[in-house]
Amino acid sequence: MSIRSFACVALCVLAAGCVTPAKRTAPPPAFPGVVKLLATGAEPVRVVCFGDSVTGVYYHTGSRRAYADMLEIALKRAYPSANVSVINAGISGHTTVNALARIDQDVLAHKPQLVTVMFGLNDMTRVPMEEYANNLSTIIDKCRAVGAEVLLCTPNAVINTEGRPIAKLEQYVAVMRDVGAKKNAPVADCYAGFQRVRTNSESGFGYLMSDEIHPNMDGHKLFAQLMTETITGKPVSLDDVESPFPAIPKTLALVKEGKPVRVYAMPPYDALIAPALRAHFPSAEVAVTPWPVEGKTLPQLEADSKAVREMGVDLVIVAIPLEADADSPEQYGRSYRWVMNNALSFSYQEWDVVAFPPSLAKAKLADEDQEKEAIARTLIRAQDLGTITRAKGDKATPEKLLSQWLRKQTR
Repeated sequence: MSIRSFACVALCVLAAGCVTPAKRTAPPPAFPGVVKLLATGAEPVRVVCFGDSVTGVYYHTGSRRAYADMLEIALKRAYPSANVSVINAGISGHTTVNALARIDQDVLAHKPQLVTVMFGLNDMTRVPMEEYANNLSTIIDKCRAVGAEVLLCTPNAVINTEGRPIAKLEQYVAVMRDVGAKKNAPVADCYAGFQRVRTNSESGFGYLMSDEIHPNMDGHKLFAQLMTETITGKPVSLDDVESPFPAIPKTLALVKEGKPVRVYAMPPYDALIAPALRAHFPSAEVAVTPWPVEGKTLPQLEADSKAVREMGVDLVIVAIPLEADADSPEQYGRSYRWVMNNALSFSYQEWDVVAFPPSLAKAKLADEDQEKEAIARTLIRAQDLGTITRAKGDKATPEKLLSQWLRKQTR
C-alpha cells in the first residue's frame, strides 16, 4: 500500500505541532469582568466546562485529561498571574436533558464565574431542535441566576456517519448560534474552527480526530485555543504542551510499593520491559503477556485490541510494526487510532498505556518506512500518550533507549 500522500500530511502536522488556527483578527474579550479577575489574580476564578463525552475525560484524549485541562493552561498563558481553576463536568452520552437534571450538583454547586456549555452531538440523535434550543436557554438562565457568565461552544465537526450526518449536525450548530444571539450569550464557534482546518486539508482535519465524532488531544487543544480567544480576545498557542509526565504513573507506583506489574506488550518490548524495569527496581515483579503481531495486518491488530480492556493489566505497550499494513491510507489511520483507543480504559486511565514508533526498534528506516514513522509519531502525540522518540542519527539499541526513558520517568 502506498501511503505517501497520507504521510505527507503527517509530516507537515508533525513539524508544526498541533493544528493552530489561521491568524485572524482577534475579537474583543467576551467577558471583560472575568478578564479583569484573570489579569489581576486578586481572587480565584472558577470555570466549569459542562458537556458530554467530548468534554469529559475518555479514551479519545488518552484517558488522563481533556480540553478543560487545556483551557486552564491556555488561560494561565494569557494571564500568568491568573488564579484560575477549570472543572470538568462532562459525562458520556449526555444531552441537554441530562444537563438540566444535574446542573445544580455538577455546575452551580461550584459557584463558577464562568460556565462553558458544549452539547449537541448527542442531542442531534434524540432531542428535537426546539427542545434543544429551550434547554440551552434554561441552562443560560440557571447559570446567570447564580452570577455566572455563560460561553456557548458549538460542538466539533465530525466525520460523516449515518448516525450523525454532517447536514443534521449543522442544523443543531445553527440552533446554538441562534440561542446565543437571542440570549446575548457569546459563542465560541468550535464547529467553524474545525471546519476551517477541514477546508484547508481534509487529511489535516482527520489528524484532529480520534474517531468519527471525538477529537483527540490535538483537537482538544484547538477547542481550548478557540475558547480562550473568545473569552479573552487573546490568541494563545498550545502547540508545545507535552503529554503528561510521568507517562506510567500506575506502573511506577506499583513497583515502588513492591506490588506485581502485569504488562501486555507488542514485540520487541515484550522481551525488553521486564529487565528494563528490574534494572531500576531490582525487586520488581513483572509478568509480561506478549501481544502477537507477526503476520498480522493493522486491521487485524485493531480487532485484537478490542480484548485489552478485559485483560486486567497495569501497563500496555503499543508498537505497531512496519509490516502491519492496510488497504488504504484512510484505513491505516483509522486502525492505528483504534488500536490505541481500545488499549485505553474507556474513561479515566485505569492502567498505563504508552505507544512507541517504529524507529525505536530500528535505527535506520527506509524512505517508505519514514512515511509510516511520521504517521505513528503524529497519531501517538495527538493521542496524548507517552512515547520515546529516537533522535536523528542516534544508533542506540532499543534496550538502551528504553532504559534511558525509564530513568527519566523515575525522577
